[in-house]
Amino acid sequence: MQQPIAILDSGVGGLTVVKEVMRQLPREKIIYFGDTARTPYGPRSPEEVVRFTREIVDYLIQFQPKMIVIACNTATAVALTDIRSRVAIPVVGVINPGARAAIGRTMTGCVGVIGTEGTIRSGAYEQALRELSPHVQVISEACPNFVPLVEQGNFRSSETFRIVEESLAHMREYPMDCLILGCTHYPFLTETISEVMGSSVNLISSADETAREISTILHDKRKLARNEQEPIHQFFCSGDPHLFKRIAQQWLGEQIELTPVVWQVPNIS
Repeated sequence: MQQPIAILDSGVGGLTVVKEVMRQLPREKIIYFGDTARTPYGPRSPEEVVRFTREIVDYLIQFQPKMIVIACNTATAVALTDIRSRVAIPVVGVINPGARAAIGRTMTGCVGVIGTEGTIRSGAYEQALRELSPHVQVISEACPNFVPLVEQGNFRSSETFRIVEESLAHMREYPMDCLILGCTHYPFLTETISEVMGSSVNLISSADETAREISTILHDKRKLARNEQEPIHQFFCSGDPHLFKRIAQQWLGEQIELTPVVWQVPNIS
């Protein structure tokens, strides 16, 4: 029960999952790996993404986690089944939780999905949504320019608004009332995306829903942390540690101030 939850992502996007886990499960220790040196994963081949994900999981296993969370939609789409076959602990992705939330909230039956090229190309969200509701209308759009904005810490600027507006222009033509942020980087841009799409469109963060699923699984398996001491989290990145730390501190805010953290650069790239 005192083992950590291991969370991995192609970069800083998975910090959106970390923030929710810290909020919902404040006693859980987190080991985070952001592959910032090789981000973004979206344009890469499925074989390459699977290889990168295996490398990170092999690294994280040394910490004896009780669960692995693939907090990257692209890696979830192409590597989730592979990783589940390689480890003996629960492995959670970010696609099914987001799909369930959207189907539960849509009134028009029209759901939008935005994500990386790899996630959209995989069709994983369409499949997950139609398994839950066969007649749902799904409008998908790859937004490859969003991840670089987030990795640079450029969340709110005139350039950011222009890129978001251009990327989502045609999606406003459809009667969607839910838009799945199908990349864990995208919640960093929530304010701008909401401004562009309008208040009638609910933004579904797969990060929020994934944290709830983590809580449910650990509760069902009776593996929730019971210790009274504050956990010491560990954050790893494969790229520039200074930029990573700045973005992490900015995003996590109060959670990071209240919890001891160890920042490290691992021997993996």
